[in-house]
Formats: sequence, C-alpha cells, structure tokens
Amino acid sequence: MSLSDELAYMSATELAERIRNRQLSPVEIVDAVIERIEARNPALNAVVFCGYEDARKQAREAERAVMAQEELGPLHGVPTLMKDLLDFKPGWVTTFGGMSAFADYTADFYCAYAERMEAAGAILVGKTNSPVLGYRGTCDNYLFGPSRNPFDTTKNTGGSSGGSAAAVADGWVPIAEGTDGGGSIRIPAAWCGVVGYKASHGRVPLLARPNAFIGDAPFIFEGPITRSVDDAALALTALSGYHPRDPYSSTEDVDFLAATQRSVDGWKIGYSPNLDVFPVESQVAQVVERAVDAFSDAGAHIEPVELGLRHTHMELADLWCRLIMPASLSILDGWKRAGIDVLADHRHDLPPELLMWVEQCMDMRVVDFYRDQEIRSEIFDAFQDVFENYDLLICPTLACMPVDNATDGNTLGPESINGEPMNRLIGWCMTYFTNFTGHPSASIPAGLSEDGMPVGMQIIGRRGADADVLAASAVFEQLRPWQQTYSICAERE
Repeated sequence: MSLSDELAYMSATELAERIRNRQLSPVEIVDAVIERIEARNPALNAVVFCGYEDARKQAREAERAVMAQEELGPLHGVPTLMKDLLDFKPGWVTTFGGMSAFADYTADFYCAYAERMEAAGAILVGKTNSPVLGYRGTCDNYLFGPSRNPFDTTKNTGGSSGGSAAAVADGWVPIAEGTDGGGSIRIPAAWCGVVGYKASHGRVPLLARPNAFIGDAPFIFEGPITRSVDDAALALTALSGYHPRDPYSSTEDVDFLAATQRSVDGWKIGYSPNLDVFPVESQVAQVVERAVDAFSDAGAHIEPVELGLRHTHMELADLWCRLIMPASLSILDGWKRAGIDVLADHRHDLPPELLMWVEQCMDMRVVDFYRDQEIRSEIFDAFQDVFENYDLLICPTLACMPVDNATDGNTLGPESINGEPMNRLIGWCMTYFTNFTGHPSASIPAGLSEDGMPVGMQIIGRRGADADVLAASAVFEQLRPWQQTYSICAERE
C-alpha cells in the first residue's frame, strides 16, 4: 500500500498527533496528498487551483519546527483545502466560483479560514470548485464544470462548497473549507456523506471588505467540512474566537473538543420531517426517520414538532434569493468600480438563473427589503419558540437525493419533488432557515439510501449552543458510525 493510500482516511486528529510524535513527516504527508489529488481529481473535478509549491515549502518549514521542538499549533502539518469563492490567500488565484473574467486574478490578503488554519499550523494545498458567487445549492460553472460526487460520479456533489466535500469524502484531506450563506457547508456534506458544520453567528469571524457588514442578510459563515465530528471540533478550535475586523465577532470561549464527550441523556429533541413546508423524497425521509431513533437509544426524548410557518417553501426560497442578492449586487458593483464590468463585458460568466435575480433585484426598494426582513423575523421567532421547549431540532438536511450533473456547466436542483415545483437554486435545501436565524447547525451522515448514496441529517441548536450540536453529533457517530461508507469512494474505479 502506498503512503497516499495509507493516509487517505486518517483523521486530522491522528495526523496531528503522529506529526507531533515524529511518526509522520509533514513533507511526506503533503507529497502523499498531492499524489492522491493528481491521481483522483480528473474523476471528481474537485480541485481547481493547485498551490503545491507553497504547500511543499510550508511542509518543509513545518518539519523543521517539529525537529527543533518548537511549540506547535493544534493542526501543525495537517493538509487542508480552501474554497474558490470569496476566499483568499495572497498570491493564489480566486475566480469567485468559476468566472473566466477572474481566471488570473490574485488577492494580496487572507480570508479568515486561510489565516486561522495557517496560524494553527495547517498547510493549504489548493482551492476547490464552487458555483459562480455561490448562488445555488449545486456545484457547477462554465469555467471548470461540475464537481462530481465520489459515491457516484454521474451525480453532483451539492454546493456551493462541492469541491471541498468531494475532496474530504474521497480521502484527499481530512478538513476542507466551506462557506455558507444558505447551506453551502451542509448541502454538499449531506450529498457526499461527510460532516459539515455551520457555527452560531459570530462564532467564526467573517473578514469581509470593503463592506464588513455584507454577511448579515442572510448571515454568511465560514466553517469546516470533515469526515468526523472530532475533526470538526478540532477545526472549530482553530477557526473560532474574537477578531477585531468582524463587527459580529463573539468573545465567548468554548471547548469544542470537550463537547464531543458529552451525553444527551435526558435531553428533549424536537424532530421535524419537513420543517412544516418542504416536500421530502421518500428515500431521504426513511433514512432520517430511522437515524433519529439513535438519540432515543442514547436516552434522549424525541417528540415531533411543528414550527408554525405561514409561507410556502417556494415563497421562502424566493425570499432567500432576494435577501442574499444585495450582497451579490454589491460585489458586482465593486468589480465595476475597479474596472471589471461583469454585467456588460462578461455576462457569459453568469448563469441565466443568477442573471434573472440580478435583474429582478437591481432596483429593489428599501421598503421591500425590510418587508422581506419581516418574513425572516417570523422564521427566527418560530425557531426561538421551538427552543423554549427543546434542546435540539433535528430534520433532514436536504429534501432530495443528489441530482445528475449537467453537461453545459449549469447543473440545477430538481424541477419538482413529490409533484411540487421547486425553486431550482435553493428550494430543496432545508438549510437556509438557519442562515436567516444564526442558529448553529450541522449536517452529519444519517445513512445510505437503498441505492448506496449518502443522506444527511441536520442537527440544529439554540443560538450560541454549538457545544450541544457537537455533543449530539458525536453521540450519533458513536452509535451509528459512518466511516465504513467511504470504502465506496475508495474502491471506485
């Protein structure tokens, strides 16, 4: 067995420990990761920028620090991938989700993920595929094409952090970056059978400029995609904490690793099979319903709940499309002021569904925006009402199984579910509610469908109660371990 295969599904926790104990060399690990990416990326199209030279340089420095017995960070020498969207490392290309206009654009600053992961000792190896401006729950674009699901390469990974989820599930790195404005960490985590964690609002800083407040309507997050709950907790240890450049940054200190050792015995957990409004495919519903029983086995009390929502899933999905569009319009305007007029000169980079919402929202009135915020407030109140009586809320992550990849660079979600028409950008994603509200939420693997594809279960906690979400996720992993499912990816021809 090659070192690349031997290390493929090793956790970040174990890699970091073996590096500290001088049982593994950061240089050898990075070389093995690069070897695996080079061999397997053609099948998945998950990595779109290779930072191998920088990674090898960092690995040599990491190895020197180990040998010199210097103080090491919690992720010292552990390889990771970052996302190719609004995610930056000096000198690395950023295409903002596969836009040809930015095929050669490089930044001279860091995003929070790159800054904090490197500060913790992790080594960035490259960047992963994403849709244009992250404005959909699938992963595809005209420049690079779709990311392909490691469980079945005819299927999409989900988005927008699709390349990251595919790389983690296929054993390239133990941790990769996701960003999440409507579910973009949790959506691909569900379809690729991995852990996607979106923290409470303010827990992980968002370093957005020139507008520091761009990520608040809805809330936008950075966070980890991993194969285990322990690794998610380890990554959150590196990523979380106060940052003076984020106006919403939390000063609270949480021991995420200790949270994974807690019990859920005696907890009250609300279970919603559809969050009131979503049509859910039977394969998804059956897997998640069986999975919820694990919490009863752990001593928790499970009760069905309704949120009392008054709007349809189509109305609420359209609400998300409107609320996040001002951030997209601001980005387009910033590029125009910098001399790159995407709408005039690079319109071919933008899929028609995105262009439709650009045109619809270009002249949005302030009063209309605040009317939308009133509906968002109704959703917030509905969640807060649930958490007056329950410790957690559990539901499917997504309402459908993975869709087929398109051949034109424009993979969309399903047209309908159970006979009901869907918003094909986000309407089948049961994730964007907590971007409206700021509650912590994780997608963890609930099990496989009859045809061997992953199904995700979403665990939602009270605002600020990240430790509760991690505790429940870890309890489920112990009772219904999923690591064996990755053999499907590893043995793929």
